[in-house]
Formats: sequence, C-alpha cells, structure tokens
Amino acid sequence: MSTLSDPTAAVDTVNTINHLPTSVFYHARDDPERRLVRKLDLRMSILLVLHTLNLVGFEKDLHLHGQQYATTLSILYVGYIVMQVPGNMFMHWLERPSIIIPSCMLTWGIISVLTGFYTGIVVARFFLGCAEAPFYPGMVFLVSKWYKRDELALRIILVSCGAFLSSAFGSLLASGILHGMQDKLGQAAWRWLFFIEGGITIFVAICALFILPDFPHNTKFFTPEERALAISRLAEDHYGGADELGKQTSMQGLRDALSDRKVWWFAVAAMFQLIGQSFSAYFPTLCATLGYDTTVTLLLCAPPWVFAGMVAFFFSWLSDKQQKRYKYILVSEAFGALAFVISICTMNKAARYISLFLVAQIVTAYLLLFGWISNTFAREPAKRAVAIALMNSMGQTGNIIGSSVTLLLISCSR
Repeated sequence: MSTLSDPTAAVDTVNTINHLPTSVFYHARDDPERRLVRKLDLRMSILLVLHTLNLVGFEKDLHLHGQQYATTLSILYVGYIVMQVPGNMFMHWLERPSIIIPSCMLTWGIISVLTGFYTGIVVARFFLGCAEAPFYPGMVFLVSKWYKRDELALRIILVSCGAFLSSAFGSLLASGILHGMQDKLGQAAWRWLFFIEGGITIFVAICALFILPDFPHNTKFFTPEERALAISRLAEDHYGGADELGKQTSMQGLRDALSDRKVWWFAVAAMFQLIGQSFSAYFPTLCATLGYDTTVTLLLCAPPWVFAGMVAFFFSWLSDKQQKRYKYILVSEAFGALAFVISICTMNKAARYISLFLVAQIVTAYLLLFGWISNTFAREPAKRAVAIALMNSMGQTGNIIGSSVTLLLISCSR
C-alpha cells in the first residue's frame, strides 16, 4: 500500500513487467488472453447487479410530490458530489476495490433498510449519497485498470446497463411491492419496499466481496501468469508502458487533475449532459402524460429503456472498434434533441411515445464520456482516478439543476 503523499512510494510488483517472458507479447498468447478477458468479464458482472439495485425511484412510493420530491432528489446528490473524489483517491491509495466498492454498497443497503418517514428520509438520502458516491466512479476506474482501449467503452456500458434495467423495471417492481405487501407483518408497504431492496443489496454486496478483482498486480485469485499477462497487454495498449502505478501518489494525481484543462472540459460537458438527462427521474410522470392508468404507464416505461440499452451496446461496440468517441456522442445527442423537438411540437400519442424512445438513449452519450476520459489519461492512474470522479461529481450538479428545472416545466405544462 502506498501513502497519500510520499512521492517515492512504488509498487514493486509493477516491475514484473520487465521480467515477462517474451512469448506473451505475440499471437501465441491470444487464447490465454481471451480466457483472461472472459474470466474478468464474469467477475465484473457483479457490478451490473449492484448498479441495478442502487437505482430506485419513489416519487409515488412515499407520496412525495412537487418540491418535496425535488428536495429528496437533490439532497442525495449533495452527499454524492462531496464524496466521489475522496473515494477514488482512497481506492487508488488502498488498491483494494474488491473491499471498497462492496463496502459502499453494503452501507447503502443498511441505510436503505433503516430509512424512515419523510422527515427522516431527507437525512437518509444525504447519507445514501455519501455511501453511493465511491461506487460508480470507482467502478469505472476499476474497469479502466483492466481493459484495453478498444475494450473499454463496451465494458463500461456493460457494467452500467443496470441504469437501463432499473429505469425500465424499477418503478414496476416498486409498484408490485407497494400493492402486494401492504400490512404484511403489520408493516406499511413503503417500508417493505426499502426492506426488500436494501436487503437484496446487502446480500449481493457481501457476495461481491469475494467476486470482484482488485488491480492487475494484486488480485490473488488470478495466477501469476494471468496477472503478468494482464499487465503486459495494457503496457502494449498504452504504447510501451503500463499504468504508472506507484509513480504518482493520490495527492499528486489530485493536483495534476485540477491543473489540467482537459479534466475541466470533461467535467463541464458532463454537467450539461446530465442537465439534459434530468428527465429520467421523472420518466414515469412523462409517460403518464400519454393518458393511461398507472399499471399501463409503468409498463410503457420499460420499452424505451430497453431500446436505449440496445443503442448503448451498439454505439459502444462501434466506438471501441473504430476508436472514436466524439462522433457517437454527437449522434446520440442529435437523436435526443430530435426527441425534445417532437415532444414540443405535437400532442399525438404515438409521436410522443416515439420521442421517449429517442430521448432515453441520450444516456449513451454520458457513458461514452467515461470511455473517452479513461482513454485520455490512460497512462496516469492517480490522475485518471481523480478525473473520473471529478467529471462525475461535477456532472451531478447538472442533476440538481435539472431536477428543479424539469419539475418547473412539468408544473407549467399542467
């Protein structure tokens, strides 16, 4: 373990790259490399489950409306913003994402189970934000430590598609719990919602402690040959050198990231992107404007997000294959802009529902941004850890702004 401020600290195991057998650099290693990637994909898949579980909506669940709902949304982002950069710096220093990421979600699940009435839920949501903060940027940082540049965007989409699953089916699942668990064992249905979701999260987080890998040099359930292969393939992909692990401390990474204009441009882009995506918290409300009952409305929420997931997979695959990020972000944004124009210009139900498909896929652009920033700082893991967290945390200020703006627009349209 390196220290936060000691510039001479280094991880000795990185030096093993200088002693690798030369055979691993040639095509003879293709089969072992494919087996390594498959093994890694299987272990990383637990992140998809965790990501699905920590994204739940409850506008109707606790009978929160208007400014109450906007407040409960915004207060989570306060804790979320504050803790992301320290969380990723700590992960880079400790070098044990297999402990940090599941522990964050274990805490999230416990707080979720303990969540009380509305006056308490504001405080609970703040601490939920603090607990959740290291999860997503830490997840992206972990993925960037294992995969090559032509594998990265697709893997980020894969572990992030929990967002699509929870948006598609989360409200429907919550509705089923609320209608089926009322007064069971003397508890209100909304309490069961948090008991069940929090309990499942706790169970999966405990499993993740034994499944998630750490970094290539210190993952114990990979063989020495697999660890050497993981390091060497990243070294080749980074044009002759592996991650400069141990050569840059977390504090140096913070200083370098804060002084780099590219990091701030990414952060500003993320903020405006999430302002544009803030509709997602109100997606069931937008579907309700089509005029159907609650059950039909919740069912109608699912297909647009399934479509969005398909678009995300396709664009990320093309982005990796062609090593181009910007043009696929631009295409996704263009379809999103078209969706907003359609929804403004017509009240036709079919056209408005089609616009929901087009607007949902705009999330693809945000996920591709993470592939872009990870590629941009491929050789500087300490700086990359801070850059990923800073981009995501500053982006979340867009959610705070956007949730209030969206609420105002919905109120004005009624």
